[in-house]
Amino acid sequence: MAVGKHSQAAEEKTTTRGQSDVNRRLKYISLAVLVVQNASLILSIRYVRTLPGDRFFTTSAVVMAEILKVLTCLLIILLQKKFSVKETMSFLVDSIVFQYKDTLKLAVPSLIYTLQNNLQYIAISNLPAATFQVTYQLKILTTALFSVLMLRKSLSRVQWVSLLLLFGGVAIVQVQQEGNKEASVSDSSNQNYTVGLVAVVISCMSSGFAGVYFEKILKGSSASVWLRNVQLGVFGTVLGLLGMWWNDGAAIAERGFLFGYTGMVWCVIFNQAFGGLLVAVVVKYADNILKGFATSFSIIVSTVMSIYLFGFHVDLMFTAGAGLVIGAVYMYSLPKAASGSSSPSSSSSSSAAAPGTDRGAEMEAFLPKAQGGVASPPSAVHITD
Repeated sequence: MAVGKHSQAAEEKTTTRGQSDVNRRLKYISLAVLVVQNASLILSIRYVRTLPGDRFFTTSAVVMAEILKVLTCLLIILLQKKFSVKETMSFLVDSIVFQYKDTLKLAVPSLIYTLQNNLQYIAISNLPAATFQVTYQLKILTTALFSVLMLRKSLSRVQWVSLLLLFGGVAIVQVQQEGNKEASVSDSSNQNYTVGLVAVVISCMSSGFAGVYFEKILKGSSASVWLRNVQLGVFGTVLGLLGMWWNDGAAIAERGFLFGYTGMVWCVIFNQAFGGLLVAVVVKYADNILKGFATSFSIIVSTVMSIYLFGFHVDLMFTAGAGLVIGAVYMYSLPKAASGSSSPSSSSSSSAAAPGTDRGAEMEAFLPKAQGGVASPPSAVHITD
């Protein structure tokens, strides 16, 4: 008997060690995916928007990303319904049409997200990729403030300090850029630093408000996040089409919806549409600290790549400002002391994990439950950004 118990204990210990090794590898894989997704989206948008020749219409790219996202979420819902088209259609009609009051609640964040997606293209087209990446972390500040005001969440002292460091770091970077007027921006008649800065600041504010508003809706509903994203995507597509018609209607009618689309442009659109979904899967094996570390590391990657791809110049002030931002992001993602009070670190750090989608990445809580078709509404944000 003693030999049997010893053998069983040894086997369980081996199994536990094996699971621990697998989880450790998955965490490193998650880190790599988060870093690549964060950095590649910004760098690729910057790249395609600075290439010579015919430029695609950013408004059409926003619409296309929304369409792809809706189709993906519909496919997931169909999978949850075991590929029963009749049951899926009945579920969608009941949830979206018959419960129209519930659906209309998504109009506000959808409008903001559509505006935000267009603003991101404007900002990245007019700012160096590294500068945008650093400045865009202000969405952590706006998300935290809206969480305190709208959700009555509390922040730890470390988080308040990290927000002050974040603001200071971004301010230093902007002072440096304003004084430097980097050659890649100031020498180009097609780029306007002020326009880019205004666009990224408005995008950060809208990101914070929309993310917290969407979280509030999720917490008051039992609908699955995939259904919520279908609703958001439907509104986003309609609003995106209206914005496209208003801004580029005549030009698109003349040249076509897909004018200027190249393989690289399609990569940007797919990254924007599926980036949040991809991050949602890998984040199951991560945590807030890892997400904060991934965001910080992606800033470094963006800066290094910008030096080689766009001739970006890094001086002492930019290094100091970016260092403060990186440290602040990491500090904010640290778990609070065991006081039981909740914090908005989950929603804001997930937003930071996927820019273009700020909408999101924090799905570790509902992914396992989504297979049943209905998920409990944790702190989650829209899955594109």
